[in-house]
Amino acid sequence: MEPKFFNIPVCVGDVTLRVAQGHFATRHSHTNYFIDVTRQQSCFQEADSVAQQLAQRLASYTMVDTILCMDGTRVIGTCLARHLTESGYRTINSGKDIYLLRENVSADGKLIFRENARFMLDGKNVLLLLASITTGSTVEKGMRCVQYYGGNVAGVASIYSHVKEINGVPVVSLFDTEDLPGYASYHQEDCPLCGQGLEVDAIIDKYGYEKL
Repeated sequence: MEPKFFNIPVCVGDVTLRVAQGHFATRHSHTNYFIDVTRQQSCFQEADSVAQQLAQRLASYTMVDTILCMDGTRVIGTCLARHLTESGYRTINSGKDIYLLRENVSADGKLIFRENARFMLDGKNVLLLLASITTGSTVEKGMRCVQYYGGNVAGVASIYSHVKEINGVPVVSLFDTEDLPGYASYHQEDCPLCGQGLEVDAIIDKYGYEKL
């Protein structure tokens, strides 16, 4: 079945959230909402609106040397780096250079970085940027990678997050479960939707959805 999308009646600045309700499967869980962030990932104006709102929440207290852009957030990350380095008394990154790294996944699913890129992690304060966070497993993988290469996890930011903190690190997000009434995420083996015999509507990942 084709998901029926709608915008939730909550705006953060100029940012809206487009979602669909149903039965969806990710690599790590099943959920009753699909959050579509395609436009924020791909459209410069929408990406910049997201970045501006995130920067307001990060600028005064998060020292950032590198932004690790996961979930296809490179455009948002570019805009965020610009906002974080703008001059202003509340911006502790003012005048700095911020590196941008895109996730590099090996054949066995691990995050890896080549020798020439590792200086952007070693000894650096790294902000993990994601489109949406459900279980936090992707963030944990990013954290392990940053720490493996000698970096410090300075923070985690996303458009939407189902969790408030991961491994003691607060998650800064524009939307959370309070904005999605009835939102639920389940381990695959404990999914009550499967228990009710409801078919999965679509497989979802960072690239979008594939209906079944």
